[in-house]
Amino acid sequence: MTDSAQDRKTKMASQFIGALPHAKALGLTMTEIGDGRAVIEMPYDEQLIGDPETGVVHGGAVSALMDTCCGAAVMVHPSSRGGTATLGLRIDYMRPATPGQTITAWAECYHVTRSVAFVRATAMDDDGERPVATATGTFTVERPRKAE
Repeated sequence: MTDSAQDRKTKMASQFIGALPHAKALGLTMTEIGDGRAVIEMPYDEQLIGDPETGVVHGGAVSALMDTCCGAAVMVHPSSRGGTATLGLRIDYMRPATPGQTITAWAECYHVTRSVAFVRATAMDDDGERPVATATGTFTVERPRKAE
């Protein structure tokens, strides 16, 4: 793939993620994207609290962050045509995120077949030693158009 084609995919993925209503509602910000990898941050927001007594962010917000980050990584993989949808996503929650801290997800699309992309991701807060959650997922891959 040429650099310009990869640049177009990266720009398309960034714009797509930025336009998603749930990404806007969660305050998601893409900080890195390209070559099958993506990094997205979700700032702490009291509206995302799942447990009012502890101030911990709801697991659903973390799930949406990780799913979005994984999809972005697929969109910019060199073997992908760009579009994708989640087939399956397994998330293992390791610990609650620390209240008040930004959660950052890193995703890598590490294998692509003709129709399925395989992704792994990690979500962290300021404690870089202990993940908040990890994920593995499968995503659709757009097939190349047939020549006419």
